[in-house]
Amino acid sequence: MSDPSTATKTFTRSELETGVCALLTDMTSDWDLDSTEPINGETRLMEDLAFNSIDVVQLVVGLEALVQRRHLHFEQLLMVDGRYVMELQVKQIVDFLAEQLAK
Repeated sequence: MSDPSTATKTFTRSELETGVCALLTDMTSDWDLDSTEPINGETRLMEDLAFNSIDVVQLVVGLEALVQRRHLHFEQLLMVDGRYVMELQVKQIVDFLAEQLAK
């Protein structure tokens, strides 16, 4: 019989988006942002939330904690043709997580 405490949790896309938005909301709660719009799938990390590289590192750690998995190959999300992407939307993060968790 398998141990339920070691079972990998499965997430729906909706749960992932809700979790990512909540994580980002928490991370940026004390930032002085221009937008008063709630974070959603269309939210851009760099343009809308003024993310910089250290914020991305903190987000990756938070995302691993959210989904209770490590080593999710975030380089596939953060890099294209050997260069870091200039912008990310929440929906891209959710799509990436869904794909990685399905493996």
